[in-house]
Amino acid sequence: MTSMTKIPLGKNGPLVSKLGLGCMRMSPVWGSKATDENESIATIQQALDSGINFLNTGDFYGAGHNELLVGKAIKGRRNDAFISVKFGAIFYGGHWLGLDLRPVAIKNFINYSLVRLGIDTIDLYQPCRLDNSVPIEDIIGTIADLIKEGKVRHLGVSEITADQLRKANSVYPVSALEIGYSLADRQIESDLLPTARELGIGVVAFANTAEGLLTGNMTAPLAATDYQTHFSRFQGENLIKNLEKVELLKQLASDKGFTPTQLAIAWVNAQGDHIMPLVSMSKRSRLPENTQAMEIVFTPEEMNLLNTHFAPGAILGGTYLQR
Repeated sequence: MTSMTKIPLGKNGPLVSKLGLGCMRMSPVWGSKATDENESIATIQQALDSGINFLNTGDFYGAGHNELLVGKAIKGRRNDAFISVKFGAIFYGGHWLGLDLRPVAIKNFINYSLVRLGIDTIDLYQPCRLDNSVPIEDIIGTIADLIKEGKVRHLGVSEITADQLRKANSVYPVSALEIGYSLADRQIESDLLPTARELGIGVVAFANTAEGLLTGNMTAPLAATDYQTHFSRFQGENLIKNLEKVELLKQLASDKGFTPTQLAIAWVNAQGDHIMPLVSMSKRSRLPENTQAMEIVFTPEEMNLLNTHFAPGAILGGTYLQR
């Protein structure tokens, strides 16, 4: 097993890899088809071999398909993996219906997750988001009870506000905050990131390439079937102007001998020792590029250039990250 930097997940938390593997895209979500199962399992296992132990899934990814997949991949090597599970989202026929965060539902969800994953305890368990339908005290209190029962080890939260984070942490210590973060999506820097740092909470940062915008591979206009077309960032003149902004990232990547995707991941990685880039992969061929991104170092001048060029608000239009 090769070396991968480990960080504590939150204050006095468990040691996890500085790079996390997002497993969502291995399953049919947002209208996509499931990827090759054998390749997905091999990707997870090779990630574990490379020292990436943080595996992120959700009970609603492919209606349980993703958890079953992860379960197959970690069979016989449970101790190599740190399993993060999100819950609460309700889909039917691939369409979003809403959230169910009632304590009785949470206790039902976790039993199915444990069976699909083939494990006795989930390392990090978290509501996928909050909608004020159930008091935070009831949601967090239920997970705290599951921790006492031994079904969960650590509490996580996802896509919430700074005030909600403080409230959740006051009920039971939060180990990790999962949130979208990239050069193109920096709105959390004003209050949510400082709150997480103040409270000693680790940050699991997904969407590092801003839904593909920062990969350098996107061209305008997008195909009508692309899921990104639902968001104003990827429509009309917004997309054209946003892709013009990405040209600087492409040039810097070329000058440094890396890809724009690698620089996008590296920028997130450089934002703090308590921040983990969570990168979705479904093919082993992506692992070397993404792990190499963790070794990229920016000069102060390069970091200032990126921060200025991609200042908050520089990218036009919103996505689901701006709710």
